[in-house]
Amino acid sequence: MNLSNLRPAAGSTKTRKRIGRGQGSGRGGTSTRGHKGAGSRSGNSTKIGFEGGQMPLQRRVPKFGFKNHNRVEYVGINLDVLQGLVEKHNLTSVDFEALRVHGLVSKNDLIKILGRGEFTAKVEVKAHAFSASAQKAIEAAGGSIVKL
Repeated sequence: MNLSNLRPAAGSTKTRKRIGRGQGSGRGGTSTRGHKGAGSRSGNSTKIGFEGGQMPLQRRVPKFGFKNHNRVEYVGINLDVLQGLVEKHNLTSVDFEALRVHGLVSKNDLIKILGRGEFTAKVEVKAHAFSASAQKAIEAAGGSIVKL
């Protein structure tokens, strides 16, 4: 096999519908645009969301609530997950890179350590935020916290 004989899989491509190529093509005449009206003419474009004069969905649906664009989104990681990670991989410190390598966070995430579960590992935990219960549990186990 080489680049000169590559072909798409059978049935994966369709031929384009060629309109406006004469009566014999079956798509001549008005070229699927119907008779008269704005839609039949060149240069016609309706605004996004226009529904032919019917009240558009965007305006029919009731609006409520508030979306704070300055909200800071954290990825929550509980202590029981950290404990499992430390035991499984024998870590001495849990930082962003360790969590990323083991698939718990993505590269642009902010991390918050949450307090669910038991935590007995004496490790240094580095994260962007900590809940009060998580902070107590880590320090009670003899570990330390570092806010990034």
